[in-house]
Amino acid sequence: MAWMIRDVPKDSRPRERMLSSGPESLADHELLAILLRTGTKDESVVQLAQRFLRHFEGLRLLKDATVEEMTNIKGIGPTKAVQILAALELGRRIHQSGYNDRYVIRCPEDGAKYVMEDMRFLSQEHFVAIYLNTKNQVIYRKAVFIGSLNASIVHPREVFKEAIKRSAASVICVHNHPSGDPTPSREDIDVTKRLAECGRIIGIELLDHLIIGDQKFISLKEKGYV
Repeated sequence: MAWMIRDVPKDSRPRERMLSSGPESLADHELLAILLRTGTKDESVVQLAQRFLRHFEGLRLLKDATVEEMTNIKGIGPTKAVQILAALELGRRIHQSGYNDRYVIRCPEDGAKYVMEDMRFLSQEHFVAIYLNTKNQVIYRKAVFIGSLNASIVHPREVFKEAIKRSAASVICVHNHPSGDPTPSREDIDVTKRLAECGRIIGIELLDHLIIGDQKFISLKEKGYV
């Protein structure tokens, strides 16, 4: 019967320590043990992870290891090898992903172009927040609310909560008018002023609030409301 993580003393279990202290508190072999999940009948999963890493001289050679090389190690079958390769590939993709391919919004026209085809034919109003980094590159986009715009419903908390989570430097808010006419309503203006004020208080700037119509838009910043 193979040793499992639950067979390791509770205060030494990598999964529990990761939950309580974060992934940075774990050694390389402990992170690997979480992926492996089970050991062999002769050793715990933590011991298997240690032996596995010794074989590859730590992480140095592991990044180029093949399934065949991994499965030559006692206790590592194809399933475990594939799980490790998948984790390595995710890490490689994260490392390679940069900001160069991210959409940059430098003016209202850039923002409108970014959402126009997605939003101009919607039959309901969608309120969308676009989160930017310090280089005005889009790092995230979220539909905050669907329905008629109302200052009591589109709460700044919902907009800026995600901005803080994503470490955004600024936010652009966008919503569509299903009629195709982007002329701002009183509610549009009130929501904009409220969001701008909250952004100033917490230090995350509301760059603009765009209203999308049918192949046309209005920037409330250009109208002087931001």
